[in-house]
Parts: sequence; C-alpha cells; structure tokens
Amino acid sequence: MVEFLDHRFYLHFIMSGKSKKKKGQPSPEISTNKKARRDYAIEEKFEAGIELVGTEVKSIRDKKVNIADSFARIEKGQCILYGCDIQPWQTAGEWFQHAPKRPRRLLLHKKEILKMAVETQAKGYSLVALRMYWKGSRVKVELGLAKGKNHVDQRQDLKSRVELMEAKREMAKFNKGQ
Repeated sequence: MVEFLDHRFYLHFIMSGKSKKKKGQPSPEISTNKKARRDYAIEEKFEAGIELVGTEVKSIRDKKVNIADSFARIEKGQCILYGCDIQPWQTAGEWFQHAPKRPRRLLLHKKEILKMAVETQAKGYSLVALRMYWKGSRVKVELGLAKGKNHVDQRQDLKSRVELMEAKREMAKFNKGQ
C-alpha cells in the first residue's frame, strides 16, 4: 500500500508541471524612479506600452536602464517618453545600435492620451515615469500624473514617515514584551 501511495504522489508531481518560477525568466521589475515620489505628489497612474527596437530589448533584459530623469509629453496626439536612458547593447554593431536617450513613443489608448493632455495643460502638472516592468513578454512603463512638491511639502512627508517608523518600532517593542 505504501508503494502505491508513493507512486500516486510521484505521478501527481509529474502531472502538475515543474516549479512555479521558470528558469531564465526575468523578474517583473526592471527599473524604478525613486526621485519621482520624493519630488512629486502622484495623483493618478497610467500603464503604457513602449515602442522599442531589438537592441533596446536586449539591454532591458540585462537591466541596463535608468528612468530617474524620465518624463512624458503629449505632442501631436502621441505620448512621447524623454530622458529614458537605455544603454547600448555591447555586442551589436554600429549599424544596428540604438541611441541611448532617444525619445520613445508610448502606446496608449486615445482616450487616455486626451485625458493626459487636458490634465497636463493645468498649471504645475506633468507626466513622470514611475517604473518600468515586464508584463508577460512586453515592457510596460507606469506614468504618474504628478504635481511638483515644494521644499516644505518634502520635509513634511519626511517627518510623517519618521513618526510612522517610530510608532511601528514602539508597537514591536510592546508586542515583544507580552
């Protein structure tokens, strides 16, 4: 009877497939813009596809991307990403190479583009790239509709985060003592 149960378990293991995480599959997070959350108050987020060439995708797989200074603009009914630095692919020839900081078109629905255009016309609003990530086999960019913070707002946010951390620390001490 024991051999039968072991055999059933073995068949179940084989039939259920391999482990959940596949080998060679990239992690979903490619790059984040940490300065954006510090310098801007994010009011709304949008997910956009990005138009890339082959060598850019290979560099993205190696995580040779920097979106720290990236922002988007609406021009002629299209959303364009500026300041995204994708390093050149080292083994590609000069003919096939891409420019590291070239403007890249973002792929969005027309309604989303019109909504962004209306919102960015308002004073102080801009579109900031928050993060770049994989969604399936495609690269996506998360844009944030943001309003710039002044120095006082940044200090207030820092103060509230410190207070929150201290409160968590005190709660951990209290729970440990019981």
